Amino acid sequence: MAGTVHTVAVIGAGKIGELMLSGLLRSGWPVDRLLATARRPARAEELTARYGVRVVDNLTAVDEAEVLAVSVKPQDAATLLDEIGPKVPADKLVISLCAGLPTSFFNRRLPEGTPVVRVMTNTPALVDEAMTAISAGAHATGAHLALAEEMFKPLGSTVRVPESQQDAVTALSGSGPAYFYLLVEAMIDAGILLGLPRQVAHELIVQTAIGSAVMLRDSGEHPVKLREAVTSPAGTTISAVRELEKHGVRAALLAALEAARDRARELAAQAD
Repeated sequence: MAGTVHTVAVIGAGKIGELMLSGLLRSGWPVDRLLATARRPARAEELTARYGVRVVDNLTAVDEAEVLAVSVKPQDAATLLDEIGPKVPADKLVISLCAGLPTSFFNRRLPEGTPVVRVMTNTPALVDEAMTAISAGAHATGAHLALAEEMFKPLGSTVRVPESQQDAVTALSGSGPAYFYLLVEAMIDAGILLGLPRQVAHELIVQTAIGSAVMLRDSGEHPVKLREAVTSPAGTTISAVRELEKHGVRAALLAALEAARDRARELAAQAD
């Protein structure tokens, strides 16, 4: 299945759906092999003007596409599947980009045997640096997973995980960019407090973040070892680390990610 250019329909092309569309186009996916659906006519016109993709209604997308990428809000998924579910042939691949929704949610509303692959990506797809986790539903084969990887690899990195880990993925990498932006925002404010111009503080922190991330990725070293390399005895860094530990930053992150994981589970329960 992978290696063949399939017609892909992004159903509900909101923020995440648009990320997928733009990434596929950047990777060379033919525009005539892409379809999109949108609720509002203005949104449909925007997508066509921006990407040249044909925007159709949901049932036309189901009829013409071989891969259906569902990217509606979790609370809207049941209504969508009530509309299209009976019309989906069991041999079409359904890719779910709906945060929190298990593949069993789709299986109950689609014909018996329909393959479903659950995907969680994140917004750095805009710069081809996404982290995408892919899980097979009950009827998805290795070929279906390979096709999903083929579609998302141009957006960044991919990893296969058991579906039972997807709520944790949602908390860690799906929501993860927001945590880093919040941290960078706070550090820029700290730079201003210490007397730096905002633009200088911004440049210092952003480049430091990029450099640190590249070192983590390319060195293969444990983050503890890299942190210790910056932390001299009785120096400035250890004084800062002591304050971070005193204020419970590590514990706050653990609690925050647990809260995000729990919210993913709540969204699934509410949608069902």
